Amino acid sequence: MTERIEGRDVASGAPIALHIENGAIAEIVAIEEREALAWLAPGLVDLQVNGYDGVDFNHFPFTTDGVRHVVQQLWLQGVTRFLPTVITASDEEITQALGALRSACEADAVINAAVAGIHLEGPFLSPQDGPRGAHPASHIQPPDFTTFARWQRAAGGRIRLLTLSPEWPQAPQFIARCVASGVTVSIGHTAATPQQIDQAVAAGASLSTHLGNGAHLQLARHPNYIWSQLAHDGLAAGLIADGDHLPAEVLKVFLRAKGSQAFLVSDVTCFAGMAPGTYDSPIGGRVILSENRRLSMAQNPALLAGSARGLLDGVSHLYRHGLATISEAVAMASARPAALMGLAPAALRVGAPADVVSLLTEDSGGLHLQACWKGGEKVACAAGAQAARLVATPGNE
Repeated sequence: MTERIEGRDVASGAPIALHIENGAIAEIVAIEEREALAWLAPGLVDLQVNGYDGVDFNHFPFTTDGVRHVVQQLWLQGVTRFLPTVITASDEEITQALGALRSACEADAVINAAVAGIHLEGPFLSPQDGPRGAHPASHIQPPDFTTFARWQRAAGGRIRLLTLSPEWPQAPQFIARCVASGVTVSIGHTAATPQQIDQAVAAGASLSTHLGNGAHLQLARHPNYIWSQLAHDGLAAGLIADGDHLPAEVLKVFLRAKGSQAFLVSDVTCFAGMAPGTYDSPIGGRVILSENRRLSMAQNPALLAGSARGLLDGVSHLYRHGLATISEAVAMASARPAALMGLAPAALRVGAPADVVSLLTEDSGGLHLQACWKGGEKVACAAGAQAARLVATPGNE
């Protein structure tokens, strides 16, 4: 079956038509100029998704149907591939969560096509208040490869990204073993010294997890662990651009410093899509979701408890505030994270997966989704309705 998708190439601005065959872009042709064309962009890739709309990957049990619901909700954000993120918890809870994600991928082809791996964020993080964020102190522990290897087996080898703090003495050796096993290591939730950060990069760490967050509320002017990561050419920087985690002027400086090494994550939680209010969270305790969708810890509202805004909101925020062109903002949420994780390219080019989004400009200067295609099949549209047909999979027919 051949599908044709028309729009304006987000990279070049040229009016184009994509011809889709067998789930991939088979041909790209020029079409006549017209005003009504929406922007065409590759599907977004989110490396940090804790849950969505009531489904929490850190609150076991969750079901295969719940994971599929997250996949469908992310389509409405233009996200066609993502890393479910499991954070600090007890050994048993981490094992259960990883096993549940593995089972969901094995049981459902729709989920398996969307889940590009698992992000394990912790428990090898800083024990200090501030850098630790909402991660429970009782389960923070030093890096141990035997433990990690056991979790990797529970995940069926799907852990592709690990966030840790290099302030532990055994961190360099541990990082080197993880990288040798094919896992990307990211620095985050850390109070590490500049020397410890240098040692981590030398051992193979290559990313910074939500740089500028998971930090003390007050830092020495210099040196400090934010400057050290920002200045390090060996680290690409994940940024949460939801308007809450980083002020616009901080984003501007970070983007200028990191250039093509900057990429976006959402850090979205199960509270995305839910009504404003106060909720009890298994991670961090009681949280408050405000009317403007800011998610904070009830006991200390200065501390955020993750995000309730999706990745497209971050792209839109950068574009609306003139922090990036539409092409740059989209690349930070698609091509760059895909390349950093060694995934199939997120690009509008022949041979690339036909994961495509159509975007319209809002009166406010932001962006919103018109439609989303996964493997050439339309799976979401502007009205928020899912496509009538989803791929039938074993156990979900």
